[in-house]
Order: sequence, then C-alpha cells, then structure tokens
Amino acid sequence: MHLMFYRSAVALVVVGALIATSRQGVRQVTTRRLALHGVRNAIHFIAQFSWFHALMMIPLAQLSAVEFTAPLWVAVIAPLVLGERLSATRIVAALIGFIGILVVVRPGAVPVGPGTMLALVAAIGYACSMVATKRLVVTETILAFLFHMSWMQLVMAAIAIGPRVTLPGLETLPWLAGVALCGLSAHFALARAFTFADAIIVAPMDFLRLPLIMGVGVIIYGEPLEVWVLAGGAIVIAANVINLLGERR
Repeated sequence: MHLMFYRSAVALVVVGALIATSRQGVRQVTTRRLALHGVRNAIHFIAQFSWFHALMMIPLAQLSAVEFTAPLWVAVIAPLVLGERLSATRIVAALIGFIGILVVVRPGAVPVGPGTMLALVAAIGYACSMVATKRLVVTETILAFLFHMSWMQLVMAAIAIGPRVTLPGLETLPWLAGVALCGLSAHFALARAFTFADAIIVAPMDFLRLPLIMGVGVIIYGEPLEVWVLAGGAIVIAANVINLLGERR
C-alpha cells in the first residue's frame, strides 16, 4: 500500500508541474465527470492492489499470463458500456483466451491459490478501467485524466494506510520514483491511444509485454519457466491476435 501511496504522490507532483507550466493552467483539469473519474480510479486502485499482492504470491510469468486476459474482458465489457460492436470474432477470441487461462491455472491438477484469484481480479479490474478511460477521453484532456487519477488514488492509499505512513529510505526512493514515472507514462500513452481507436483494438497491444516479463522473471529473479505457463500464455496471445485481426478486417 505504501508503494501505491508514493507512486501516486510522485505522479501528482509531476502532473502538477506540467499543469503549472502549461498555457491553459488549471482550466484544462476542470471536469463535470468527477463521478466517472471516481469510479474509474476506485476500480483501478483495487486492480492495482490485487496485482501487487499477486506479485508476491505467484511467479511473474503466471501473473502476466492471467493479467493478459484483460483485453478479452474489454472485448466483452466494451459492447455493453461503450456500445462497440460485439462480433463473432470477439466471442471466439474471448473463449480461446479463457481456455488459455485454464491451461495456465490448471484447476484440479494444481490448487488455485489466492495469488491466482488476485491476478484474475486485477485483470478484470484493468479491463473495466480501460473501458472507463475510453469514455473519459471523449471529453477530458489527458492532463485532467492523469491529475484526477493521481490525487484520487493518493487519497485512497492514504485512507488505507491510516496513521502508519512511513518515509522511504534513500535506497528505495529512486525505485519508487521509477515506478511512478513508468506508470504515469503508461497511463498517458494508453489515454492517448484511446483517442485514436476503439478500446477493443488498443487493449490487445498490451500483450507485447508478456515475453519481456517472462524473460525478466527467469533472468533476474530466477523463476522457473513452466511449459504450462508458456502454452497458456501463447493461447492467450493467439486469442488477442485473432481479436485484433478481426477488427482490422
């Protein structure tokens, strides 16, 4: 929770500096959709909390394979919320992706622990967050989106921590800043992408992270690379590719 708190704090400082140095100033962060910002950030906060806890329980490769069902959840949720078209290709892609998750998790053969369930909660939460982001970027500026995300999630983390806030040490401060800046830049890129394309098209691009994360887990953390995770991850990626190719047609 402290990681989420300081991540939001650093992001708020950076966004505040961008607002202060821009020509439009605070006018570009005013909004009439504060409730939707709140819903989106509450869902994202829960998803992020679940992801961080799952990270401590299961290997990176397994966590990433489950998380990468998020674009498939977007394919299911977006037609209901955004009115985007629900095609046969999207339904097939979602079913194939679900099969991929069953291959990774292997319920019955391997006990499904809390880490796997938290990863699934994170995936569904990220999908809902993406759909809400797509609705917000229609009327909101990118800085408004980032500003309300930063201060709202900072308040949520502060409430969750309560009076137990501890200051980070000098050795962890650069890592906290790195996490905050990378997360902020990722949200900026995602919000910009949603201004150019449907959520169902943008979300599958995220699967490019999967091979990289698997490599990091093996090389840096010495995590075993199980054949079931590779096979399930490949199925999830194939499902996203099918969805993306269907959209291109």
